[in-house]
Amino acid sequence: MQKKNEGEPQILKVRLPDEKNGEVLGIVVSLLGGARMLVMCKDGKERKCRVPGKLKNKIWIREGNVVIVKPWEIEGDKRGDIIWRYRPVEVEWLKKHGYIEEDL
Repeated sequence: MQKKNEGEPQILKVRLPDEKNGEVLGIVVSLLGGARMLVMCKDGKERKCRVPGKLKNKIWIREGNVVIVKPWEIEGDKRGDIIWRYRPVEVEWLKKHGYIEEDL
């Protein structure tokens, strides 16, 4: 039996942050426990973020992962929710298209 899609995986569509809703790209700096982590966002702010309950068991996040953060309406400069985690192939696509810097 022959395997399909051998080699590098194809990227059909990469989810980008919706700037109208205030979403920003960020990189997880450290894990704080209890589904909370410290994220350095692309807008230059460091936020304590959490993974909402509906996503807690669906996405596993480690230090160095690239994520999309939705800042809270109250204390939006300090806190937010993680709503998406990028896979390594998607991170390479983001670097290649200039959404994040190459040195990450």
